[in-house]
Amino acid sequence: VEHGDVKVVAVNDPFIEPHYAAYMLKYDSQHGQFKGTIEVKGSDLVVNGQTVKFYTEKDPANIPWKDTGAYYIVESTGVFTTTEKAKAHLKGGAKKVVISAPSADAAMFVMGVNEKEYKSDIEIISNASCTTNCLAPLAKVMHDNYTIIEGLMTTIHSYTATQKTVDGPSSKDWRGGRTAAQNIIPSSTGAAKAVGKVIPSLNGKLTGMSMRVPTSNVSVVDLTCRLEKSVTYDQIKETMKKASEGELKGIMSYSEDALVSTDLNGDNH
Repeated sequence: VEHGDVKVVAVNDPFIEPHYAAYMLKYDSQHGQFKGTIEVKGSDLVVNGQTVKFYTEKDPANIPWKDTGAYYIVESTGVFTTTEKAKAHLKGGAKKVVISAPSADAAMFVMGVNEKEYKSDIEIISNASCTTNCLAPLAKVMHDNYTIIEGLMTTIHSYTATQKTVDGPSSKDWRGGRTAAQNIIPSSTGAAKAVGKVIPSLNGKLTGMSMRVPTSNVSVVDLTCRLEKSVTYDQIKETMKKASEGELKGIMSYSEDALVSTDLNGDNH
């Protein structure tokens, strides 16, 4: 809603009603209060003077996207992440679906890495995970310039909605059931493997691990590589700086300031 080149015409959420949706948009614990205007009119939202249809369907196939003129759907439930499940949106009249999470079988694209390979006849795509969006551009720059033989990535990752505020049951991952605000929790990540999907020449060359930490937003990726070419630390820094000002401008940012994680909260790169 803050981008003038994108028009949001409809939203679907089966778990809340419009007044609650308006409240959640207006007040955000992480990003602060919404700077625009928001109200409820009938069963719809009005955001910055523009009507946004509000639906509460549990089955994506029942959402009447065609009635709103919605062309692109952002599938962000974390549930309908396969091509077959995401295709349900097309039954309501949508034309394209972007899954905001990794997918087992949908074509995966990361901006600055492989988006030029997108073909207009592809209906369902995955935008990968937040970690992959951080790792893949970094790995691409390193690989293009110095050729990665093998690498290990570690992400120091903020806690997520799947974690617990107090110790509780977590059948698949016992450590994941421990309180998020008091622990550094080792976890798995598929980000390194996903890089091989968007950069085929790196398939099988990267592995990774994750540590969930008690911060609410902004995570870190540390990439350690064995390279074919001999290179100095200063050369790598210069290469990254050049990429951030060139082909990855707007995607990758370079800074030598003494930053901490909260300094990057809300950063658009």
